[in-house]
Amino acid sequence: MAKRTPKSLKDGGKKTNLKSSFNALTYIPRFFKEIWNVNKKLFLLSAFCRLIGALLPVIILWVGKLIIDEIIHQISLDATDYTQLWTYVAIEFGLVILSDLMNRAISLTDGLLGDEYNIATSVTIIKKTNQINISLLEDSEFYDKLERARTQTTGRVGLMSNVLGQAQSAVSIVTLIAGLVYFEPYLILLLILSIIPSFINEVRFSQQEYSLARSWTAERRQLDYLRFIGANDKTAKEIKLFGLTDFIVDRFKNLSEEYYELNRTLAVKRSALGFLFNLLGSLSYYGAYVFIIYRVLSGAISIGELTFLSGSFNRLMKNLQEFFSRFTRISESALYLKDYFDFTDISVASKTEEDMPLPKSIKEGFEFKNVYFSYPGSDHEILKDINFTLKAGEKLAFVGQNGAGKTTLTKLLLRFYEPTSGDILLDGININRFNKAEYQAFFGVIFQDFFRYEFTIKENIAIGDINELDNQTKIENAAELSLADSVVNELKLGYNQQLGKRFANGQDLSGGQWQKVALARAYMKNAEVMILDEPTSALDAKAESDVFTRFIGLTEGKTSIIISHRFSTVRQADRILVLEDGKVLELGTHEELMRNDNLYAHLFSLQAEGYQ
Repeated sequence: MAKRTPKSLKDGGKKTNLKSSFNALTYIPRFFKEIWNVNKKLFLLSAFCRLIGALLPVIILWVGKLIIDEIIHQISLDATDYTQLWTYVAIEFGLVILSDLMNRAISLTDGLLGDEYNIATSVTIIKKTNQINISLLEDSEFYDKLERARTQTTGRVGLMSNVLGQAQSAVSIVTLIAGLVYFEPYLILLLILSIIPSFINEVRFSQQEYSLARSWTAERRQLDYLRFIGANDKTAKEIKLFGLTDFIVDRFKNLSEEYYELNRTLAVKRSALGFLFNLLGSLSYYGAYVFIIYRVLSGAISIGELTFLSGSFNRLMKNLQEFFSRFTRISESALYLKDYFDFTDISVASKTEEDMPLPKSIKEGFEFKNVYFSYPGSDHEILKDINFTLKAGEKLAFVGQNGAGKTTLTKLLLRFYEPTSGDILLDGININRFNKAEYQAFFGVIFQDFFRYEFTIKENIAIGDINELDNQTKIENAAELSLADSVVNELKLGYNQQLGKRFANGQDLSGGQWQKVALARAYMKNAEVMILDEPTSALDAKAESDVFTRFIGLTEGKTSIIISHRFSTVRQADRILVLEDGKVLELGTHEELMRNDNLYAHLFSLQAEGYQ
């Protein structure tokens, strides 16, 4: 296996710096606007609980000071009336209970708000992905951006708690500082000395960790893929048969260990420097503690004030350490937040004033005029100067060897891609003039690489027109037309049978059975145009013949496109378009193309010989 070139944090201009870390914080207000829109009442409740929780520490410390001073006062007077003392104790007890209540309320509201926001952002990502052009989704760099946006949901929920906690800490810090300034303002200098170096260290390493995670997005996707194919029921047969276990394990180990080494180096440096700076903080704290004791011994402050100052300084130092540590987590999470907003901000062509209303029915048909197409980022032309018409109500078959451009033609027709040059017209109007979503709803399509949804068989069929999910009659009719009813009859739970092995009580289907279910989706939709791209490749000859006989009859008068390598199917089309190397080579009826004695006649004869 070839050695990989080691990666570092500086690869590909992906390294972040302190400036980018702080710039990412500008996304925080927008982030909280989204949270506010998710649940305003819950957000306000959380903010109120945090405000109360922020004020309680210094109040509890102050009441503790009053208790100590009162005890000393009572001892000095040799008094027996402890009413004031027990009042202070009762107040402190009540404040401690209230503090616990506030902390639990904060945890509860944060958890609920985080769950609601998690749902909202996941829905946003799913909807945004649906709006994005297929060409972008097939681009590896864009897919990395999608992956970062998709996988950082938990981090964004944590960011919410950290920012709210930061606001709470800020209030507590201000009140504690006010108490220190009132008694001993010089302690603030020691506090700054103990905190700032540690803060700079944390910020520096947090941005380096983000740099590492970002630069390894593609590799982490590869690791996930290796985990999937290495331990999956769908790949197990080939893994065993071809002896791929060691190959997959070696590739996984090499890649993961390389990432581990980079991450370990960073973690060791962060821990070592973190220890040194925390040692400085501890020295500062005990320096302050010695100073406070000296002030007590000199009679400058009371024992109660000693308790308040030592407690305040200790709590303040911890609050500040947590404040700055949380700040670094926030700045790091904000970098991931930037990835999320970068994804949701991707511009998507929207409806404009130029949108034309779709015809209620096709009158003339489709026309390809001088169409060229290359995949984004590639100079290789997949389609070259394509010219043909698909007449209204016509059944047109696409024929050609693998890679000739048959499926690409349908993707252009469906507006999954835009032609590099040339025009595609519907009834004389460029299809780009129509609203894309409304235009695509014009079609009923089954691709050869259709997706096998691990839903119930009823839901799998209803996907063709999901608004008819509760229309059992229509679902059963679609199943009958596609021969999927025979599949349903073999299942224990009938139309309610869970498909696939991912979930409990699931049952997998054979390739031919899945194809019948997928075909039923096409019959669920009363589309103006039907496209079947190798829809029967997994069916036996008789089942295929039955499927296409029904299809031809049921789509009488409808505009249809059929892509198939089986010429017994193709010859049933009204006309046949033959593609070679991305160009239109022939176009005509089966009889005309056989008389031409060109590629179609040659391929047809080769296949016919196989049946003799």
